[in-house]
Amino acid sequence: MVVATATVAAGCATAADPLLAPAPPPPVGPTVELTIAEQPRVTVVATAEVSEVSAYRDPDASSPRLAALANPIPTGSPLVFQVLEQRDEWLRVLLPVRPNGSSGWISLGDVSLASTPYRIEIDTSDHRMVVWEDGQVVVDAVIAIGTGDTPTPLGDFYLTELLQPPDPTGPYGSFAYGLSGFSETLTEFRGGDGVIGLHGTNEPESLGTDVSHGCVRIENEVIESLVPLLPLGTPVEIRA
Repeated sequence: MVVATATVAAGCATAADPLLAPAPPPPVGPTVELTIAEQPRVTVVATAEVSEVSAYRDPDASSPRLAALANPIPTGSPLVFQVLEQRDEWLRVLLPVRPNGSSGWISLGDVSLASTPYRIEIDTSDHRMVVWEDGQVVVDAVIAIGTGDTPTPLGDFYLTELLQPPDPTGPYGSFAYGLSGFSETLTEFRGGDGVIGLHGTNEPESLGTDVSHGCVRIENEVIESLVPLLPLGTPVEIRA
């Protein structure tokens, strides 16, 4: 992700915010040596092994280039992608760029592959987040989401980085994940691109309400329980 985000009172902030700092590296899933088609029960995550990854419209370097993404990202986290499809030496991946849901083809030779059995489902209508591991619920928690003017975007995303605020009692709570998605009503916020975050909060009374500029808030205890489990690239499905 280009910009890390978390909510300040009711919004999202950039990784340059002094209240945010890189967290210790999150866990990494098992290395994948089989083809993507042979991984039906897990999500495959691609981690960049080169300084820049180019994404193309088709699985062909002569096709139009959709994006050139730097590795590592500005906060020092590795550039990661959620893999959707494999075709010979090419991978179709979700891209952490606007518009939300963008995908492109990257070279298999530019990345290493790992897997994660985890996935996150967020229901904005019920203000709930469920984390699954191999088909089993491991977390079911109340969340806060965006307001009507700045709603939490719907769609398929993934975790792109993990930040740890120096002050765990501050507005970001104890940890903040950046997502691959962007606000669909804000093109800029506090100097950033309006990237959506998932983070703790020092206002637990806000949980269960529509209060943010699009980010998702959860209890500090919940996000602390996730940090040892979830690798970057874990899929996040947001539905109404």
